[in-house]
Amino acid sequence: MKRTRTVLVTGGAGGIGRAVAAAFTAAGDTVVIADRDAQRVGETAEALGVHSRVLDITDAASVKRELDSVQAELGPVEVLVNNAGLLTVHGALLDLPGDDLDTILRTNVVGTFRMTQQVARRMVDAGVAGAIVNISSIGGRQPTPGMGGYESSKAAVDALTRWAAIELAEHGIRVNAVAPGPVLTEMIAVGMPEGSPQRQAWEGRIPLRRLAAMDDVAAAAVFLAGDTAAHITGISLPVDGGQLLT
Repeated sequence: MKRTRTVLVTGGAGGIGRAVAAAFTAAGDTVVIADRDAQRVGETAEALGVHSRVLDITDAASVKRELDSVQAELGPVEVLVNNAGLLTVHGALLDLPGDDLDTILRTNVVGTFRMTQQVARRMVDAGVAGAIVNISSIGGRQPTPGMGGYESSKAAVDALTRWAAIELAEHGIRVNAVAPGPVLTEMIAVGMPEGSPQRQAWEGRIPLRRLAAMDDVAAAAVFLAGDTAAHITGISLPVDGGQLLT
């Protein structure tokens, strides 16, 4: 029988984070979703039947406070999914303000580092051989004009994944990443409906000719955190329909 684990999903109020939380819940785990949007995270938690915390990954005090709270209520986090990140700030190399790049890196890289460090410390102290899964992007390996700030941050997340994996291996903690291509989130489904020229252009880059479903990404996260991936650490697994082949 599968052992119930405490799973923390950041950015869990919607989109990929919500799908990941639902997938771990369906697998029988005790799930906590964390997000800085208090109203939305509460509503999502109620809908999924999971726990929630209001947490800003860019705020060290918020991270410590909420991780302490989760551990006091549910025990040490055994699986961390670093999903929270900033996707909406873009700009060409010659145009992107430096302050915008700083915001992207502070959220996607430093925030992911902070969560990884704080959860890993607690795992080590508790003797937990846990798993950490970062949500990255194939953009870290395949550039798209105008998205270089975001893609640079995800290349750094892949490097952070390898860094954490090599140093935490001695504690039995595995660290991997899931690297989606374009994902059919609610926002994309509305902004680029099926059959639209923009949607067709995106799908045309993908050998399997469809965007990833959020459940595709969630399934990869559950796999990498599970016993069937017990000898896998330090990878960034593309979920991209073959886009990196092109």
